[in-house]
Amino acid sequence: MQSVEIRAVESADFEIWLPLWRGYQRFYEVDIPESVTLKTWARFLDPAEPMYAALAIIGEQASGLVHLIYHRSTWTTGNYCYLQDLFVADNARGSGIGRALIEHVFTDARRKGAARVHWLTHESNDNAMQLYDRIVDRSGFVQYRKLVT
Repeated sequence: MQSVEIRAVESADFEIWLPLWRGYQRFYEVDIPESVTLKTWARFLDPAEPMYAALAIIGEQASGLVHLIYHRSTWTTGNYCYLQDLFVADNARGSGIGRALIEHVFTDARRKGAARVHWLTHESNDNAMQLYDRIVDRSGFVQYRKLVT
């Protein structure tokens, strides 16, 4: 495998990020409106926003993405880092890109003084959970949610 560069998105990256974002949506069988996608992209580029995105680049090809959000916690004085979205293109799965993206998040969180990195995955995402179980602990918490819009 060629070397992987993990780097923060730049404004010119929209066209290489978008197919990965759409692939993520297909994987989870959701259709996020274009207006939300465009607002999300703008937030990644706004230094006042606590949202960030990074891409895994191999050669000239974007092969994976990760999105993270920093937020306060009542349990620590340091922020938490929520790894909201992680996606690796079908043709690049199993090559270590997912792990490299997660490690990038850990490094960013340490650099920014976060106390914890956390994320969710669907219970049916067996392949991803095999990776996660090797590198982090399961919290044992169960998510509950209600749409309020």
